[in-house]
Amino acid sequence: MAIPIIDIFAGPGGLGEGFSALINDENQRAFKIALSIEKDPLAHQTLTLRSFFRQFEVGDVPEEYYEFVRGKISIEDLYRAWPIEAEHAQREAWCGTLGDPDEHDQNAVSDDEVDDKIRTVLNGEQDWLLIGGPPCQAYSLVGRSRRQERILNEETDKRVGLYKQYLRILAKHSPSVFVMENVKGILSAETSENQVFSKILEDLSDPSACYPQNGENEFNCPGYRIYSLVTEPENFDENGNPTYRPKNFVIQAEKYGVPQTRHRVILLGIRRDIEINPQIIYGRDEVSIGSVINSLPKLRSGLSKGVDSFNAWFSLIEGILEGDTLNDVDAEIITDIREKILQIEDPHFGKGADYIEIENLQIGYLPEWYLDNRLNGVLNHASRSHMNSDIHRYLFVSCFGNIKQQSPKLSDFPEGLLPAHLNVRQGIDDKKFADRFRVQIANRASKTVTSHISKDGHYYIHPDPTQCRSLTVREAARIQTFPDNYFFCGPRTSQFHQVGNAVPPYLAFQIAEVVNHVFEEMEILAVHNN
Repeated sequence: MAIPIIDIFAGPGGLGEGFSALINDENQRAFKIALSIEKDPLAHQTLTLRSFFRQFEVGDVPEEYYEFVRGKISIEDLYRAWPIEAEHAQREAWCGTLGDPDEHDQNAVSDDEVDDKIRTVLNGEQDWLLIGGPPCQAYSLVGRSRRQERILNEETDKRVGLYKQYLRILAKHSPSVFVMENVKGILSAETSENQVFSKILEDLSDPSACYPQNGENEFNCPGYRIYSLVTEPENFDENGNPTYRPKNFVIQAEKYGVPQTRHRVILLGIRRDIEINPQIIYGRDEVSIGSVINSLPKLRSGLSKGVDSFNAWFSLIEGILEGDTLNDVDAEIITDIREKILQIEDPHFGKGADYIEIENLQIGYLPEWYLDNRLNGVLNHASRSHMNSDIHRYLFVSCFGNIKQQSPKLSDFPEGLLPAHLNVRQGIDDKKFADRFRVQIANRASKTVTSHISKDGHYYIHPDPTQCRSLTVREAARIQTFPDNYFFCGPRTSQFHQVGNAVPPYLAFQIAEVVNHVFEEMEILAVHNN
């Protein structure tokens, strides 16, 4: 029987997708999402659609799903065609705001509602798993540097205390195991009272201690031992708790088959009455961004002003060679720019679309993970439109990366390509955000895909100069290891935001293998003790 999962702060479902993809020895899914909770309505749409997809056995997804993602039928038509599965999906994926939401939030849910829902979906099952990552923007190093903050204020930023909702569910419901994900910045974050990370570890080890013991509300959670998923314990203390250095909880995704340098804190908690020491994930060779995006259809960028045609776009690109724009640029880079311009052709698929029909799509890395031959195409693969001046910058930056094998700093830009922003000179002088325009290097792992990708494409420039554009949603999704048949709902800005905030499903899949082994050991122990 599949192990039930409660997934909170679920986003578009990256963590849950990895767990759901694990097949056990009986050729069945090892885990089943019993409930996922997400407050963002558009991410919730994505979550519900993927839940619908998983109502069917692998390979038995109905043709109507593929008709929907190709834009042939509406989502209402899809759900009407399969009402029972749609109802199950809509029950499983819950749009709700946890914690202490704004009084005007229509999706606000009380603690009692959450508790009732958890009890209902578990239906008496004792062995289950809690997963999720409390919203992490408050802890983000970049986020804090933008706000000039070192000390986090729980009164003014409610996100700081959102992990307490996770904690409350642990204290109230005592799952056998939990997996909690957060940004690396949590290791250095502080409130006025304490270091955030050490406090979180203390709280997670004994969730009940955080709540008053007052009769009917008394929590009797036994507590948890907190493990790293990638490092063996340095030692065990007198209470049997594993001991680590804080950095041991950081998973560097590029070391585990994910084509990006994404560093996240992921904690594995095993209930104290379960005497099992988990395995760890073992490293894999680094995967380049090129190995997962190069096979996708070539596109051109759009023009945000004036006529938006291939001829207008190409004429604009050629204009970089006129005048003194490239003064002081290395001759080798100028030569590469000239050569790449000569190689530009009108891409067959233009600027792309939500669905591009293409047969026999290939990928050199994990084809069994990414590809779905029933798609007969690519989803969410449309380029953005850019300002004329930015297109010249993208061409320069991608050729610079091609030659130098690194992205240029603002100090490497010729005067004619520097942005006209007031803080550009500051970026050059003190190196703050000096890599304002960042190309991904094709033969290396990508830089971290974050929700910032929804704002502009400057940090996510495609390595192919002949396309002169930022990454598409599908390219970002491939870097995040989402399968190609994973469709992201909502406008493109929201799609980017969903992808950037997610846990890479292939990393989650490897975590699921570790967690599944814990549950298998629990089953063996239960049989032995009986």
